[in-house]
Amino acid sequence: MTTRTGERRTWARSAVGGGWPSVTGYWLTVYRRIWKSTVASSLLVPLLYLAGMGYGLGAIIDSPGRSAVPGVAYVGFVATGLVAAQTMMTAVAETTYSVFGAIKWQRTYHAMLASPLQVADLVRGHLAYLALRLLMVSTAFALVALAIGAMTGWAALLTVPIAVLGGLAFGLPVYAYTVGTASDEGFNMLNRFVIMPLFLFSGTFFPISQLPAVLEWLAWASPLTHAITLTRAVGLGSPAPLPVEAWPAVLHVAYLVAWAVAGYLLGVRRLRARMVV
Repeated sequence: MTTRTGERRTWARSAVGGGWPSVTGYWLTVYRRIWKSTVASSLLVPLLYLAGMGYGLGAIIDSPGRSAVPGVAYVGFVATGLVAAQTMMTAVAETTYSVFGAIKWQRTYHAMLASPLQVADLVRGHLAYLALRLLMVSTAFALVALAIGAMTGWAALLTVPIAVLGGLAFGLPVYAYTVGTASDEGFNMLNRFVIMPLFLFSGTFFPISQLPAVLEWLAWASPLTHAITLTRAVGLGSPAPLPVEAWPAVLHVAYLVAWAVAGYLLGVRRLRARMVV
């Protein structure tokens, strides 16, 4: 019995990343049982926004000789915003109640930490699962948008990794918040007063240059604004009507990476403080 336990510990610690793939496998197993319930929120709702706002409102906004953004069809403007915005919503959904439940309700994290897994494994495993979920939803949306002509050109597929990075820039800081909170009451406040305003005022449906100067600067603090700026640069065909030069593009990516890295480090620290005596 002692020998078997020792072998299991050796195998777990020798796995890539110190055992985090097993954590990712756990979350994927859970998702396999509930994936049908996520289709509506992850894919159908963004497509309804695209149909209603992009095609419906776009038919009123766009007319011969007039458009909301010169040289850009409104449906394309909305589609390239939604591909990034939906990953933000998905990331927040995957890092609030499910993580809080794993800590307080099901105590899954307690069971994991009773094994050779470490706190960093739990965070990395969930990070990998989150990245896969964001890859699924952004790929599905981009392919549908390309099929119906809302986005054009094969370069539009580059919206997928940008959207995934944008989702991680939200998901990891929210994960850090979740693992440190004592109650789930704050999640409704988070969605109503942080996520929803960012969804509406980060350039998803209109250029943030239309906002008052103060609100425009606040919009630039949102990672979603930087992600949308990049998805619009690659998702509207060639030549790009809303291009981004090389160095500004690097700065946009660096801003998103900084949020994701800071969220990861803070998440590990807060989870260790909560779970390890």
